[in-house]
Amino acid sequence: MTVTIDWLGCATFRLSIDGLVIFLDTFMDRVSTAPDTGITTADVTEADFALIGHAHFDHLAGADVVAKRTGAKVIGSHESVRVLREAGVPEEQLIGSQGGEHHRLNEDVTVKVFSSLHSCIWTRAAPAGTSLEGDLGLTEDERVGLRASAGPRGGRRQLDPALAKEMAELRENAVSSNSHGGALDYLITTPQGTIYFQDSMGYWTGVMSSVSADVAILAASGRGNIDGEPIQGSVEQFITSEVQMLTPKRVVLGHHDNWVGMPDVPDIADLSPVHDELKRVAPDVEVIELGFMDGTTLF
Repeated sequence: MTVTIDWLGCATFRLSIDGLVIFLDTFMDRVSTAPDTGITTADVTEADFALIGHAHFDHLAGADVVAKRTGAKVIGSHESVRVLREAGVPEEQLIGSQGGEHHRLNEDVTVKVFSSLHSCIWTRAAPAGTSLEGDLGLTEDERVGLRASAGPRGGRRQLDPALAKEMAELRENAVSSNSHGGALDYLITTPQGTIYFQDSMGYWTGVMSSVSADVAILAASGRGNIDGEPIQGSVEQFITSEVQMLTPKRVVLGHHDNWVGMPDVPDIADLSPVHDELKRVAPDVEVIELGFMDGTTLF
């Protein structure tokens, strides 16, 4: 049995397991200034399952198109399922989960669902190599106020008008929710090994410390969320803490390309601080650097 992985941009990946095709998130239709990943939902003709980490646009978008075209079943939060149901995806293709479920994908492959956390989008974020402190112990109303005071998108730079218009049109025509709906992580078990998939930088320590995986696919963008509080540190420290719990042999990083299409932003974020920290703390772990549509063999 051969297991291959394709990175399709942002936190979207495609696993092929001896003919079983599994999408991890489904966001493939991007603005014109984003780097070309070589695939859109119009190119997808084969899929058996889609595992959706959460219901935001840059993760859930495209799931309805893939499901309707291929007959794939979609596993996701009840918010993701609600959105897809309203978009006309047949009920028999929708599998709502909240963590704790164990689903069979075929005779040889299963997936366990784990409750997870979204990254701390209400507070400051920084690229790898920068440590952040503070914003601990805030109530939800204080978090809302903090995000509002930072301006659009939590203080991120505004898009130029033409790009903002294109992004708005893309979002309007795609399925998504303003609520993440409860983030989920997945542990896929194959006869060759296990694969852990996470699409946002957050975890419950009690959950993640109970899981081990041969391959860990980990988000590498945002402010890490540990047990409901922002990490006091950096992206690389957050990812290293996950690797120490999951003890994988190999790591794949995601959510680090310029999917928003900012014209003066590098297509791929500099994750060298993550590589350096993992080499220091977990020297036996191999970090697989994927290009788009590489078809890399995992097992």
